[in-house]
Amino acid sequence: MEILWVLIALVMLGFVLLPVLRRRRGAVGLVPPGHPDAADPATYGFAREEELDVRMPGPDEDLLDVLDLVQRTQDYRGAQQLLAGTEAGSERRWQRVQAFAGAASLELRQRPGGVGETPGGQWLRVWRAEAPKDAGGAAVHAEFLVQQAWRTATPGSDDFRIIMEEARTACSEAALLAPGDPVPCIVELSVARGLGYAREEFEQLWLKILDRAPHHMGAHLAALQYWCEKWHGSRELAYSFAEAAAARAPRGSLLAAMPLFAVFEHLPEVNLVSGFYQSEVVTKAVHGALHAVHSAGPDDPMQAHVRHLLIFFLVRGERWAEAMNQLMVTDGHVGALPWTLSTDPAGEFAVYRALAVAGYEANGGSPATLPH
Repeated sequence: MEILWVLIALVMLGFVLLPVLRRRRGAVGLVPPGHPDAADPATYGFAREEELDVRMPGPDEDLLDVLDLVQRTQDYRGAQQLLAGTEAGSERRWQRVQAFAGAASLELRQRPGGVGETPGGQWLRVWRAEAPKDAGGAAVHAEFLVQQAWRTATPGSDDFRIIMEEARTACSEAALLAPGDPVPCIVELSVARGLGYAREEFEQLWLKILDRAPHHMGAHLAALQYWCEKWHGSRELAYSFAEAAAARAPRGSLLAAMPLFAVFEHLPEVNLVSGFYQSEVVTKAVHGALHAVHSAGPDDPMQAHVRHLLIFFLVRGERWAEAMNQLMVTDGHVGALPWTLSTDPAGEFAVYRALAVAGYEANGGSPATLPH
């Protein structure tokens, strides 16, 4: 797994550094800041690289305010209240469960504890101890265990399996506390991938989710991982799953973007095909994703996930103006694929943003010609 992403990263680096982006009106490449030919993203009102928020794919001020309060005071009650007031089964509830679990996991990683030292994420332990019947706390705890397994242990190892089995039990407990809520089952999708559920068992879990939230984008993205070639499926199975989801997507659903995520998960390790990012399979998937974001409601929290992936493909496909349109909406937050696969998500995003600006201006664009 790590080797695959290293190879992809190397290819991406070559894409960035080599002056091979050709258009009819000239070449596009990166030059040092301050160079006379340097395109300046700040001209478009974009945030500086150091200001980019790597925690979230898009804005959720209520969540960020509560996260800050919980981590500052180590009092879980703000998180408890926010989740209690978030619609069950919604994309936003799933994202907030992930965010709270991720915050606790990162705290523990930064402060593992020792003699006389309180470990990080203690607020989550207190939450579970003081409110064991709270459905929100149970869901966050289950997701916390999943993230701990992926962060601290090697898949397939005894340690990994032990943590994942504990997470599986936590998912069952969370599901009992919130009948009808898909979130505990969505958490279990990662457990299913890590423990290698048999397909029949995985499909039974998936049917539970479809019964509760048939059009849940976050759930579909989590399930897609299981069907990918690198885990328990194949390119064909992943494409089939994504295309079926897009085909049954209701009007205004972001599920129409699923094929683009399937393409991303199966990018070639080394691209030997000229114009791969202008190929029919990529173009079709990009058009589906563009249609999805144009049709979906502006307050859909999954919009940002789709738009960030679109930026990646639009820049690679040299579709500069379209990439700029996506950047105008998403800039400021980078906590989404593909940037989160990098050790420096903000830096990775900033490179693509600079390429988009340079390509846009090399083809006659300017802040004045960009729709607002």
